[in-house]
Amino acid sequence: MTLNKFQAVIHETDSAIIVQVGGELDLAAAPELRSLLETVVNRTDKTLVLDTERLAYIDSTGIGIVVSVIKARDEKKAEFIVKNIPRSIKRLFDITGISGYINEGTVS
Repeated sequence: MTLNKFQAVIHETDSAIIVQVGGELDLAAAPELRSLLETVVNRTDKTLVLDTERLAYIDSTGIGIVVSVIKARDEKKAEFIVKNIPRSIKRLFDITGISGYINEGTVS
């Protein structure tokens, strides 16, 4: 059995803060992602991008984190983009109803 350990890294460009996540985002990994996002979620000078290309799994705790970031960025009138959403996770976002609140735009 291969463990799909959660990983998250931040990259910054001139216009965006990109948080790349991979592996399994579940209850055990949630504190790590929350802690990482706390350092950047309130920065309104750049677009915040969550790159989920390498994300293999997300549970309700992970979805809750995404919803929290959507709300926080919306309150600050700051852009938040989720990009490279794997098909299985996109389907889960659709089922839970948050797809309508996710901006899948591009970073300039």
